[in-house]
Amino acid sequence: MIRRIWLACFALLAAPVQAGVPSMPGVDAPELAALGPNGVGFRSVLLTHKNQPDVENRDPGGTDIPLVNRNLRVDIWYPATVKNGAKPVIYRGSLWAEPPFPPVNFSQKGMAAADALAAGGKHPLVIISHGYSNNPAMMTWLSENLASKGYVVAAINHNDPNPYVASPSTRAAPNFNRPRDIVFVAGELRNVLGELIDADNVALIGYSQGGYGVLTAGGATLDPAGPNMDLVAGGWLKTFARGRSQADAMALKGVKAVVALAPAGGAPRSAWGAEGLAALTAPLLLIHGDSDPVVDYKSGALAVFYGAVNSHRYLLTYKQAGHAIALNPTPPEMRGTVWDMDWFEDPIWRQDRMNAINLHFITAFLAVHLRNDASKAAYLNMAVENSDDGQWNAPAGTAWGAYSPGGEGVTLWKGFQRRHAQGMTLQHQAAAK
Repeated sequence: MIRRIWLACFALLAAPVQAGVPSMPGVDAPELAALGPNGVGFRSVLLTHKNQPDVENRDPGGTDIPLVNRNLRVDIWYPATVKNGAKPVIYRGSLWAEPPFPPVNFSQKGMAAADALAAGGKHPLVIISHGYSNNPAMMTWLSENLASKGYVVAAINHNDPNPYVASPSTRAAPNFNRPRDIVFVAGELRNVLGELIDADNVALIGYSQGGYGVLTAGGATLDPAGPNMDLVAGGWLKTFARGRSQADAMALKGVKAVVALAPAGGAPRSAWGAEGLAALTAPLLLIHGDSDPVVDYKSGALAVFYGAVNSHRYLLTYKQAGHAIALNPTPPEMRGTVWDMDWFEDPIWRQDRMNAINLHFITAFLAVHLRNDASKAAYLNMAVENSDDGQWNAPAGTAWGAYSPGGEGVTLWKGFQRRHAQGMTLQHQAAAK
């Protein structure tokens, strides 16, 4: 079966693809998870945000905060013309091991070709913000797949501090840096990518700490009494809070869609408050496991869903899933300890399965809001909220793996196969305004 999938993708992309590539969904994936028609190119750029406050390395009460150049590597995937025989990229990264052990290095197979010739232009831009102390090599299931569908995808390496040895002030620094990194990178990519992108057609996708980042950069304003205001050194986060002089600089104007997976920012008190969440107007797709031990579901995605009243929004919930809902399956180097594996894998759900479902819904959501493809709305607006309640009496002779067509008399979620839409809910609310 794996060989048949491999050969199909080879024919589609006209480039060699290895088995075990996270961006290539399996045969049980819902309909829209499949790779798109484009080959995928890859390159990295280094961007420098000059004269930024060094909030990671100072105590919260300090007033003398030096300004430093903040260097950000941005990995970019794009639709490309890939030559036969092009060697696929191998991505590399590292993660903090269980203290006191040193970081663990890992590698991840890809399907993209380094520096391949870009195909077409004016593609929608998708910016990805990873989880705390993660890196872009952990989310290639998403970045490569979206590039194959005609998006230019830029994943920021945020260079987070080590959370296991850092002071509370240092651990709070990403609450300042994340949204500012996103806004800065979006502006710089206008020049770096030029006509390859449509700079006015942008979506933001973030996981965990990155979910906080994209919600804030996407328009949720920060509460001046929020939980991290007094932790970030020099009062710098307060400068960008709601009602303050630089509040507008935390938001990226004109964002067309926001996707937040297991978004941080809701506990112990909301970073935004009711007024801040109500400021969100961009369409919103939230994805979370209801048993997340790291980011509480009720004060996380569920609270954002009910609080973002002026956004047209969806909430996909995985029943009994934890925090690891948005990363590649565990690479071989990370399978030696439970700590290392728990970065990537949920104890109950198959990781490749969740990634395929995420791809299905993210693909539909971006198609509606970045491509004005109204036909994809049918994959988001379900007849039943609880996937377990869906039914489809398929006509005799229908292949077992056929996708539910949705429509009148069919409640099995559109694009899913029989017995493969289980353990989820999808809620939907229209914007109040």
